[in-house]
Amino acid sequence: MRLSKNFPRAAVLLAFAGFVCTAAPDDSGYRASVEKWRQEYEASLKADYGWLSVSGLFWLHDGENKFGSDPLNDIVLPTASAPPDAGTFIFHEGEFHKGRTVVHIKPGVVAMMDGKRVETAELRPDTPDQIALGDLRLLVHASGDRYAVRLKDKHSALRRNFAGLRWYPVDESYRVTARFVPYDKPKTVEVQNIMGDTGQMTVPGYVVFTLHGQEIRLEPEADGNDFSFVFRDLTSGKETYGAARFLDTTLSPNGQVILDFNQAYNPPCAYNPYTTCPLPLAQNRLRVHIEAGEKNYVGAPTH
Repeated sequence: MRLSKNFPRAAVLLAFAGFVCTAAPDDSGYRASVEKWRQEYEASLKADYGWLSVSGLFWLHDGENKFGSDPLNDIVLPTASAPPDAGTFIFHEGEFHKGRTVVHIKPGVVAMMDGKRVETAELRPDTPDQIALGDLRLLVHASGDRYAVRLKDKHSALRRNFAGLRWYPVDESYRVTARFVPYDKPKTVEVQNIMGDTGQMTVPGYVVFTLHGQEIRLEPEADGNDFSFVFRDLTSGKETYGAARFLDTTLSPNGQVILDFNQAYNPPCAYNPYTTCPLPLAQNRLRVHIEAGEKNYVGAPTH
């Protein structure tokens, strides 16, 4: 279960990882680089179809799932943005079909996919496949063994009313060098998400480091040399978001990684109730205060 499927953040975060991770602890530009990263990250959230635009999550049932602005549809779209009957999603349940979903557009309704008008198309879950219906975007999302249509609307109330992010002051003592220790054989583990659904991911090993005199281990999910961590600490549910925070970094050729907790950030579930974020592995539930990175979002949604 790739974390990027729950929170596709690599394009923004990795773009800034290079200059942040290579900054020396006494570099006078370090603080400015972190602040710039934070500004760019917030801008990505507020983008037209960023995480704040997600305004619906509609669970699919086997067979026909009607969509449009009619309130009796299975998937109800905003009245001002869609016709009453826009079409249907045909969902095929079961292990053999693996959530195969085909959309059929009602004659006369203009829908686009990859810049071309479509009347029917197959949507693969958690890929760039999406149907554009005016300012709306419809895509298929997998949460464990369940599948849903995710709705994005750049005019969503969450995006309009976004209150902005809050961060701890930049503290260079939370920027540490960790050593990666690979397992003899990568292990497959089950990961539960905030909706209670369970998926699998592969853990290649762990990183070990010392923070404020305490040795800590964290297990990443890896995509090549790109490492992603989901962790919880003793600030969680108090100063920071209760479920977890995320941190991304890159494994260097010498087996080291830079963990900059000043760049620890909230999952989209901290802002948006229509998202399905992973919870931390047991190893990543830390008995330490990480007073760095993003704080609680004011007015956070309740699941």
